[in-house]
Amino acid sequence: MVHQIMAYTLPWDAVDFLIEAALCEDVGKGDLTSEAVVAPDQQARAEIVAKAPGVIAGLPVAERVFRLLQPDIQWQPQVHDGMSVRRGSVVAELAGNARAILKGERTALNFLQRLSGIATLTAECVRRVQNFPVRILDTRKTVPAWRALDKYAVAVGGGTNHRMGLFDGILIKENHVRLVGSVKAAIQRARSRYGDRYPVEIEVRSLEEVKEALEAGADVLLLDNMDVDTLRQAVRMAGGRAKTEASGGISPDTVRDVAATGVDCISIGSLTHSPPALDLALYIK
Repeated sequence: MVHQIMAYTLPWDAVDFLIEAALCEDVGKGDLTSEAVVAPDQQARAEIVAKAPGVIAGLPVAERVFRLLQPDIQWQPQVHDGMSVRRGSVVAELAGNARAILKGERTALNFLQRLSGIATLTAECVRRVQNFPVRILDTRKTVPAWRALDKYAVAVGGGTNHRMGLFDGILIKENHVRLVGSVKAAIQRARSRYGDRYPVEIEVRSLEEVKEALEAGADVLLLDNMDVDTLRQAVRMAGGRAKTEASGGISPDTVRDVAATGVDCISIGSLTHSPPALDLALYIK
């Protein structure tokens, strides 16, 4: 299975900062073990192997780790981001200074395992709803400073990125409504400030709030923690006047039932806040 990666450019300056911070955290003043055991000029070949099936994401990041340690390292990916692998598949081969490979091993695998875990979980959710006209969305529940990487992995897995942050989209949440006093007032304030510059999305928790949001002219309804019967009613009420997005505790086990309600989108926080890492290992050949 290969997933088409949506138009997405990683911010490499920010990624390099994360890589350098991770290497500093792991290597510190030096790799005591390798410096004692491995000759400084010893060369080695190695391969990264999948120890479980999944969807790979983050190969360019893993390569970047090793190139920051040894710019002329030989790096040969055997698959590409978005490709499914089986247990035992060789994901990448590399050759170069043995100490540099060992220094970068854990940091490269940490990036690759997390991002591949996100892509794998996303791909599974996408697969389970493939017969429905629905999109799987991510959320802002990402590792701090990793958002661009986490959302990249969601895109690799076939999901769709929701807003990147507070700065590029309006999403009126429950706390906003509490501060303002009503769903209607919150929507009116957003319209008054921005007009039609941004679509107005609002979180609603009951059919009464769905009705109020529709009457106030919301563009997107975030149907929060509703059971499937309530979701169906909300979709019928919306009747195409507003897009509908289901959210709240949705997992691969429940995503198909949610998709069957007719919602346009399903946002799943667990894609990025608690994905199981894909088990990968680096072996010296």
